[in-house]
Amino acid sequence: MSLDGLPPLREVIERHGLQAKKALGQNFLLDLNLTAKVARAAGDLDDVTVIEVGPGPGGLTRALLLQGARRVVATERDERCLTALAEVSDFYPGRLEVISGDAMKTDFSTLADGPVKIVANLPYNIGTELLVRWLTVDAWPPFYRSMTLMFQREVAERIVATPGSAAYGRLGVLAGWRTEARIAFDVPPQAFTPPPKVTSSVVHLVPRAAPLPAETRLLARVTEAAFGQRRKMLRQSLRSLGVDPLPLLAAAGIQPTQRAEEIDVAGFVALANALPGSTG
Repeated sequence: MSLDGLPPLREVIERHGLQAKKALGQNFLLDLNLTAKVARAAGDLDDVTVIEVGPGPGGLTRALLLQGARRVVATERDERCLTALAEVSDFYPGRLEVISGDAMKTDFSTLADGPVKIVANLPYNIGTELLVRWLTVDAWPPFYRSMTLMFQREVAERIVATPGSAAYGRLGVLAGWRTEARIAFDVPPQAFTPPPKVTSSVVHLVPRAAPLPAETRLLARVTEAAFGQRRKMLRQSLRSLGVDPLPLLAAAGIQPTQRAEEIDVAGFVALANALPGSTG
């Protein structure tokens, strides 16, 4: 038996034939000391519902429950994992709900009443898109108190990047606009089964109570245009917006010769608010 009284994860994987599938972006984290560290990075879980995406055989799920999560709602696309997760649910009666389905088609805001934290070792193939969706929800403050998420180190660096850094781009603007984000710690490849080719990082994001006002769709348009041709000056890269960039830049107080990586979050918000059709 392992620390929580359930069978070791390697035994669970072998018994249920849960070899990770590359097509599903699966890399299972089996070290319960590390899964416990991820759960602790999310802070106090006693009074919240934790939403988890892609629990697989349940390593992080078990850590969250052991850490005291009042309730865990886990969405899992891989039907092979459901029996193993049912065993975890039986061990923690009334505290784990497993939803069989595609995370990309799930409205996470409807999964729980009361305080929510999102904690997940996200499948690599959908992690960034899910994060963008959670960062750009219409209602703000959002339905979650925080997000504690595992990404490839390269993606984690993009999330926390600031102006002037090579990693700074659209993801850094969106994350910096609406959250305070930091890298909590790294996880080496050998901690996973199968081991990925890169180091992973756990990122902790806390929503800002009052981010600068802007329309998400316009901010997304501006950042996509600016970073889509990041080596060019903004007077050129912003032409893809379909408007004359010079009045736009003047209204935002930005020099036409500046490049995307030089502009902070406030600058991009000003550009979005200067676009025709903005209510900002």
